[in-house]
Amino acid sequence: MSDYSPFKGKTGFKRILNATGYSLAGFKAAYQHEAAFRQVVWINIILIPITFFLNVSNIEQAVMVAVCLLAIIVELFNSALEAVVDRVSLDLHPLSKNAKDMGSAAQFVAQAIIFFTWVIILFK
Repeated sequence: MSDYSPFKGKTGFKRILNATGYSLAGFKAAYQHEAAFRQVVWINIILIPITFFLNVSNIEQAVMVAVCLLAIIVELFNSALEAVVDRVSLDLHPLSKNAKDMGSAAQFVAQAIIFFTWVIILFK
């Protein structure tokens, strides 16, 4: 058992099952409580199936799907960051604003990556 955290220590298949449960709970919480996460999910529900009907190579399709999934990852981190900032304090503070703005900027970059990747591939 690790001295680092009382919540650590599971190994093997039990750890994998626990981790899967935590991940599903995270997806559920993000979808229920974060409008931005829902928007990114719905964009992905539209964009990813479109890749199957485009005249692109398998590699190009994989890249198009990967950048879409990247936006989900970034939004999960952004939502987690916002939750931690709010947990620490709901008071307005310049550092809290900076943290939230930087998370938003990361999502902006992820969306830009989707846009430019799709434009480059589709209009090559």
